[in-house]
Amino acid sequence: MLTAYIALGANIASGAGTPPATLAAAVKRLEELGRVTARSSLYSTEPVGFADQPRFVNAVVALQTELEPHTLLDKLMVIEKAFGRNRSTGIPNGPRTLDLDILLIGDLEINEPGLELPHPRLTERAFVLVPLHEIAPYLQIAGFGKSVEELLKSLHNSRKGETDAVVRMESDSWHAAAHS
Repeated sequence: MLTAYIALGANIASGAGTPPATLAAAVKRLEELGRVTARSSLYSTEPVGFADQPRFVNAVVALQTELEPHTLLDKLMVIEKAFGRNRSTGIPNGPRTLDLDILLIGDLEINEPGLELPHPRLTERAFVLVPLHEIAPYLQIAGFGKSVEELLKSLHNSRKGETDAVVRMESDSWHAAAHS
């Protein structure tokens, strides 16, 4: 059994409700794929790339799973679709009801069409590194020879405003789901 770290994000409502409610409901679906062993707080973040859209709500969870990486990816896409995600809108980094990305699985390094692990932009994204740091600061990232904490410090030093713009937020639905 390996631990997969999954990034969650949303910035428009789904059938489950607001983005925080959507992320809480998505974690329940992730529990069907293994055991969620840790979950970060929710964070409000500026959109990356396509700026004319609402702020995102982001989080990271640790999922112990026996699924192979491609099977896990396929099941994450099924969950996204169940929450109304439409990947054919043609707007890269555009608004979405739910985004689930595999950041890493154990110390696996995979570079195949459709799946790269660790996630190729993991080290560049404060909205991923900040919540990942909350739950696994000393986790060593395969292929980088650095911990999450070291990568976050490096990002903070090189692009200070980005890490400061990742703001922890409170959500009753997120807290309630964590204790149910």
